[in-house]
Amino acid sequence: MRNKKHSRLARWFLLWFVPLFFSPLFGCFAAPAAAQEVRVAAAADLQYAMDDIARKFEARTGIKVAVTYGSSGNFFSQIQNGAPFDLFFSADADYPRKLVSAGFAAPGPIFFYAVGHVVIWMPASSPVNLAQEGWRALTDARIEKIAVANPEHAPYGRAAIAALQHAGIYDRVKAKLVYGENIAQAAQFVQSGNAQAGILAKSLTYAPALHNGKLWNIPPTLYPTILQGAILLKSAANNHNARSFLEFVQGPAARLTFDYCGLDAPTAADLAVTHGAAAQ
Repeated sequence: MRNKKHSRLARWFLLWFVPLFFSPLFGCFAAPAAAQEVRVAAAADLQYAMDDIARKFEARTGIKVAVTYGSSGNFFSQIQNGAPFDLFFSADADYPRKLVSAGFAAPGPIFFYAVGHVVIWMPASSPVNLAQEGWRALTDARIEKIAVANPEHAPYGRAAIAALQHAGIYDRVKAKLVYGENIAQAAQFVQSGNAQAGILAKSLTYAPALHNGKLWNIPPTLYPTILQGAILLKSAANNHNARSFLEFVQGPAARLTFDYCGLDAPTAADLAVTHGAAAQ
């Protein structure tokens, strides 16, 4: 009789207590769940810098960061249509501002992480003396195609067109312009030889594939300030890993990478100018 009773108790233990022991209610004893991946939509000018920052964060925390690069304008539309991102790093701070106003961002301020710059870039093998010619290099007959990002949705494309107009040579070179979907694709056009010159984000020229080319810094007075901003999206409001990555990007390790890639820390004057423009 006692053996039958013990047998029933054993079956009860196996059927009820053991599954409960390994359930989430006893998570402290269960195997740890895989860390939640952080999904980032990043402007294409960040392709070199953000890869480095994500590697540093993953090495420190073990949390995986999946970065998708593209034009800020396209991401702006995709996020409004439910694209599954946790963070948005835009090359134009107006896009995050608009998403905040439309209720797509989690509570909290916009993080203005950098001011970008545009440059003229040519391969090292180009016969044109870019350092000496500056803007005139683009009018050289040997420069048949000039790659820029599409100004309709890429901030660096708008900066390129503005600079050409202020330099007074837009009408002379507009027939040479070829448009990349984003600034990284414009860089690929020049790197591959499909264009002989490009007006690119300075940050991309620090990548190994472009580092040895010819470069001429376009005076920043010739184009609007490229203030770049980031937000945590509403869908990730309770995502601890996404918040941790955003905090990391605001720290000194990420700042070193931004500085190295020519992405300057915004000054009070930069913020004042762009806030004023956004309010108009």
